Amino acid sequence: MQKPILIAVTGEPHPEIRHSRDSAGDFSDWIAAGLGPSTPHRCLDARTSPALPNPVDIAGVVVTGSHAMVSERAAWSERLGQWLKRCVDAEVPVLGICYGHQLLAHALGGRVGDHPAGLEIGTHAVELTPAARQDPLFAALPESFPAQFVHRQSALELPPGATRLARNAHEPHQAFRIGKCAWGVQFHPEFSAAAMQGYLDRLTPASGATAHPTPEAASLLARFAVLALDGPQGSREGT
Repeated sequence: MQKPILIAVTGEPHPEIRHSRDSAGDFSDWIAAGLGPSTPHRCLDARTSPALPNPVDIAGVVVTGSHAMVSERAAWSERLGQWLKRCVDAEVPVLGICYGHQLLAHALGGRVGDHPAGLEIGTHAVELTPAARQDPLFAALPESFPAQFVHRQSALELPPGATRLARNAHEPHQAFRIGKCAWGVQFHPEFSAAAMQGYLDRLTPASGATAHPTPEAASLLARFAVLALDGPQGSREGT
């Protein structure tokens, strides 16, 4: 039996977004859809679960975004960060999204805090670094592509040994890899244009900004699923 990808839930959208006809669902629902309908997965709320699984029992893990802040150092967040370090050490594939990106950086020795330029929100371009051309998750993406953003904090310093994979004018650390198969992305590959528009309408209603589809960014989820399920962790039979 193939091992599942764990979706570690650290938050959910604002109620008016999660219940909207055009963007119904939670972060975990959107991530599961992006991983693909045939991808074995299970969800676990990292904020309330009494225990996290043994890394050898999962094919990989995706850590959701959150309205919490990594710098708050909540007990559940610190526990999840230490567990992510175990996953990295065990070479279990990890994909951290927004909060998950920052938590992965923090857990591996980077520095997270408020971005000096403030909020980044909306659909904006991301540019790959030369190192991304050799990366199994990012190599197939174009040199520049649009992605969805909503964050006030950032990975201000990447962990020692991390490889920077993407950047833009606002944020130098839009994506990184640490170890063989652990990635952080500051942007939201799981966000539809409707979900992004919901955040724009709620947080910057006077801006008149319009969200747009981001198919290249979205493709990272399905590609991560393939890497996780085809790797040694995913292909090994569960016990």
